[in-house]
Amino acid sequence: MQTNTLKVLSLALGTSVLFTACDGLGKMIKKQNLITFEVTPKPLEMHGDSVAVSVSGKYPAKLFAKKAVVTVTPVIKYNGGEKKLKPVTLVGEKATEAGQKIAYEKGGTFSYSDKVPYESGMKVAKLEIQAQGKVKKKTKDFKAVEIADGTIITPLLVRNDEKGIMAKDAFVKSVSNNQSANIYYVINQSVVRPGELKSEEVKNLTTFIGQNAKNTTWYEFKGIEVSAYASPDGELSRNADLATDRAKSGSAALSKEFQKDKNKDNTFGKDAAQYKTVTTAEDWEGFKTLMEQSSIADKDLILRVLTMYTDGEQREKEIKNLSKTYKEVADKILPKLRRSVLTVIVDKKSRTDDMINRLADTNPDSLSVEELMYAATLTEDVNRKMNIYKSAEKQYATDWRTSNNLGVTYLLTNKIDDAKAAFERADKASANNPVVQNNIGACVAKSGDRRAAMEYYNKANGAGPEVNYNKGIVLVRDGKYADAVSAFGSYKGFNLALAQLLNGTPDAVAGTIDASKEKDMAMSYYLKAVASARKGDASGLSNLKTAIEKDGSLKAMAKDDCEFLKWRENADFKGMTN
Repeated sequence: MQTNTLKVLSLALGTSVLFTACDGLGKMIKKQNLITFEVTPKPLEMHGDSVAVSVSGKYPAKLFAKKAVVTVTPVIKYNGGEKKLKPVTLVGEKATEAGQKIAYEKGGTFSYSDKVPYESGMKVAKLEIQAQGKVKKKTKDFKAVEIADGTIITPLLVRNDEKGIMAKDAFVKSVSNNQSANIYYVINQSVVRPGELKSEEVKNLTTFIGQNAKNTTWYEFKGIEVSAYASPDGELSRNADLATDRAKSGSAALSKEFQKDKNKDNTFGKDAAQYKTVTTAEDWEGFKTLMEQSSIADKDLILRVLTMYTDGEQREKEIKNLSKTYKEVADKILPKLRRSVLTVIVDKKSRTDDMINRLADTNPDSLSVEELMYAATLTEDVNRKMNIYKSAEKQYATDWRTSNNLGVTYLLTNKIDDAKAAFERADKASANNPVVQNNIGACVAKSGDRRAAMEYYNKANGAGPEVNYNKGIVLVRDGKYADAVSAFGSYKGFNLALAQLLNGTPDAVAGTIDASKEKDMAMSYYLKAVASARKGDASGLSNLKTAIEKDGSLKAMAKDDCEFLKWRENADFKGMTN
């Protein structure tokens, strides 16, 4: 009985082998090592949050069974999961199912591409080909074949250091506070009449001089200008002499006022060299201005004469022809043109930096908005800046700059929610302000919404180079590396170097980094090592060593980084990463 059982079992096994051999699957599975696969890129790469894969395969002649249907599925396997790419169906030349034909006699090839979302576990992964063959209702699995490692995730190295834009203050160290007075003369004379020195204008000028000439804390007296004029009537040569004489008499009168100060240390106004004189023989500009302001009959006609003629004598002749009108001009206009204008050139100083610094901390309510905004620029301490801008916003909430700059300090200290709230207050005070739009975009970008961030940045175009820099970060994350390089522009730093690397120019990386303020960062050395690895230059191991010395966490990162696949058997690489 045992012998009969063995015969039946032997017959069944033989029949099974015969059927498998007949349907061709057995041969295909037995010789599957003859099937070749290629994958691009190899290792896998992440770009724009996705992993794109192109796979091609080649079946040699007399291998693909004529009635076989083979479903080929690339699978990314990683710790914690797997991602199946879309399958491709291959069919023998006599199969009735739809699919890509593979000839039996000549063999054949297939190729296809797919893209899947990147997941964090895919950094350490394998891409394998899983396949199942079928003839009629009979199916059989092929042995899985590893064809690539994965995944390069270098784009994730982009620094999320979005740049906020500070609104500028309008603070000035000093403002012009020139003081002027007019001295008027009788026709054809240049003598300063005593009554002229008692006018309100002259009194105000001399009072200002007396009160402030010694006050060097708040005033800087810089010079004196005397502009003397003759009215545009009479001979030109005579008027020129009159203007010159009036300049001299006006200077002398003002100098006399300064001489009343007996303080020998205060020499301002007492030295003739401090006086600058300017003369105008025929004051046609002054005449035009006074005529425009007057209600004299035929005003428009007279102004038209000034436009029609440039010669002074012709102008005077045409105006005098208006005999009745000219008398009114001679009484109301011309006397005001016979004058010397005495101008003391003086600047009023603002509070000193020391004063502003002290008051910003002790009594911010005493400072103007410009002084508070300026005070924040006098410190590098971001927390002190924050406190100053808080004081500024409290007092001057309607000035969008106070909320905006407070928001930037929050951004610098990674208080994103506070920053966004401050920028929204600034936006209410100054709707659609490009500076504020950039800053809101920076907050949105840090929350991960790249599309919305780019919309804000586009609204901020022209606000400053920070806008394009921030766009560059988004473009790197979107996988648009050429656009990112363009956006970063002349900026020298890690992110530009990263974009250049990803855009296919690893030779540019070292130069860009070495010309930047970020050249000593551990990640800068790491990126230079990646660039060397891409070029097949093992001398870049020295940069990796420096990076790990600066930041020990980069040791584990480098060990799993597929950028360094070709270095993994290098003794130096093993020594620094194990």
